Formats: sequence, C-alpha cells, structure tokens
Amino acid sequence: MIATICRKAHFNAAHRLHNPNWSDEKNVAVFGKCNSKYYHGHNFDLEVRIRGEIDPDTGFVMDLAKLGNLIHDEVEERFDHKNLNVDCPEFADLYPTTEYFVKIIYDILKPKLKKSHLLHITLHETEKNSAEYGDW
Repeated sequence: MIATICRKAHFNAAHRLHNPNWSDEKNVAVFGKCNSKYYHGHNFDLEVRIRGEIDPDTGFVMDLAKLGNLIHDEVEERFDHKNLNVDCPEFADLYPTTEYFVKIIYDILKPKLKKSHLLHITLHETEKNSAEYGDW
C-alpha cells in the first residue's frame, strides 16, 4: 500500500535578486523591490512530502518525528535567519530565487531518505508565491 506523508516547517531568510551582468536599471526593471541593495526577508513555509510503501511493522511510510528532525537539522539550521546571498554557499553560483531554493532543499534531503521513497517539496515564499520540486 502506497501513502504520502507531509511535514511542515517554518524559517526566515533574506536575499537579493541581482544579476551582476546587468545594469542597475535592468535589475530594477526585472526584479523590482527584490533587487534592493539592502536585501529583504521572507517568512518561508516549507512542506516536505514523502510517498512510499507503508511498513507493515510500524504502519509508517516514515516516522514523522524523524522526518521533522531531518528537516530541522538539514534545512532549518542551515537557512534560518541567514542571508542566502552571503551566508549560504549553496547560492554561490545561483540566484536565490524560490525556484532554485526548492531544488536545493530537495537535493539536501533526497540522499537522506530510503531510495524507494519519493520526495516532493513545496516552498512558500509568501502567502501568494511558492515553488515546488520533486519526484512527482
């Protein structure tokens, strides 16, 4: 039997969207307020979904407490109250967009799961804006 579980988390981080190959005018035209040289922050809401077989011995796809600890240790501790542009080497060669960020989180968590588990990440940057990345 296949089921999907979901664990939610919350963290805060700042970033600036800026292409150094463009003029200041073009950066403002494309990224607007997100190009502020003083950076800006978001209250990110994260949803991590795992799909897989239900273990007949436990009734779990995965222990949600263990998933919560994994998210805390690998995502929240790494990114909470950080400046993504300055503090996070994951963004050294990437713009800290929500699209790249959700993929980075997937890449961090996927190797920590059973190979048979499918992973789907949703990252809400605001109440209106989110990105998703995953195996389905």
